[in-house]
Amino acid sequence: MRILLTEDDPQLGRATQIGLEQAGYAVDWVQSAEHAHTAVRLHDYGCILLDLGLPGQDGMQALHALRKAGYGGAILIVTARDKIPERIAGLDGGADDFIVKPFDLDELAARIRSASRRAAGRLREELVHGDLVLDVAARQVTQAGKPVALTSREFGVLLTLVENSGRVLSREQLEHQLYSWGEEVESNAVQVHIHHLRKKLGRTLIRTVHAVGYCIDKPAPEAGA
Repeated sequence: MRILLTEDDPQLGRATQIGLEQAGYAVDWVQSAEHAHTAVRLHDYGCILLDLGLPGQDGMQALHALRKAGYGGAILIVTARDKIPERIAGLDGGADDFIVKPFDLDELAARIRSASRRAAGRLREELVHGDLVLDVAARQVTQAGKPVALTSREFGVLLTLVENSGRVLSREQLEHQLYSWGEEVESNAVQVHIHHLRKKLGRTLIRTVHAVGYCIDKPAPEAGA
């Protein structure tokens, strides 16, 4: 999943970006609400981490503007403001959660997963697709009950395809979910990840649609369902 981090403190912003990237996320970091609005217009984010104390437009104003513009993903307010009325205003204003600085990165990652799960309409942290089970929190996969070792990028590709089962995703769409700004991406990176996934999970799981992209078909309905 690709995350937009808004944080005007350079040290905290960089530390948060690095920590979340190590947890398997692609993270774009901006330091103002103006840049956040531009990023959201240009990219598809599964979650926005929104600081309230931004220069220029206040974070609460940014929150209202993002929702008014139609952003439907998860928004977590990340701020040093810890007054109950501010928490209530943020949640009532369209935020999915509220975490106070300083925070633990593991807790932040858990809150991101929880808010993103709710935004996607999922109740559990596991995704089941046929004989595949994806544990999103642990970033682990089992197939027919047996663990399958995947790299972080391979897991990201598989998760994105399973979450969008039945849809064909282009190489560019998959890259968009895997890599943040400034990362060098080999032209065949996605193809390599797909190749490795097919070796580990079977060649029929991921279907290539010529000149379009890749797809994991929806599981066939069970007999009698």
